[in-house]
Amino acid sequence: MIIDGKDLILGRAAAFIAKKALMGENIDLINCENIVITGNKKNVIAKYKRKKSMGVPSKGPFQPRLPGMFVRKVIRGMLPYKQFKGKEAFKKIKCHIGSPAEIKGNAETIKSASINKVPNLKYIKVGLICKELGWQK
Repeated sequence: MIIDGKDLILGRAAAFIAKKALMGENIDLINCENIVITGNKKNVIAKYKRKKSMGVPSKGPFQPRLPGMFVRKVIRGMLPYKQFKGKEAFKKIKCHIGSPAEIKGNAETIKSASINKVPNLKYIKVGLICKELGWQK
């Protein structure tokens, strides 16, 4: 299954993808940098900068800077990744920045996770958060 992440709410999309992966489907998520997180931009960026500065660089906790890895870590939080079934489901999920040429087929979107369903909502894209954390395109 190929899912286009453009204008999807991160938490809702992650829950949907985690459920599909637990059922045994292989999932390719494209355009990870265009997924959105709801909330005030300043507060959301401050939250992730605080997470990045916590701990020790050699021991963690680690906050990924790449949008694909950022989204993948959120999806991992929706899975029982310490159990065998969660590890196997997590291996079936691939997150891509942009739309790679090797992925052929029609990309689907998740209607229940679309930002267009909820008007007048404050949000920020994952790509902008990752740039604030130090991702260099």
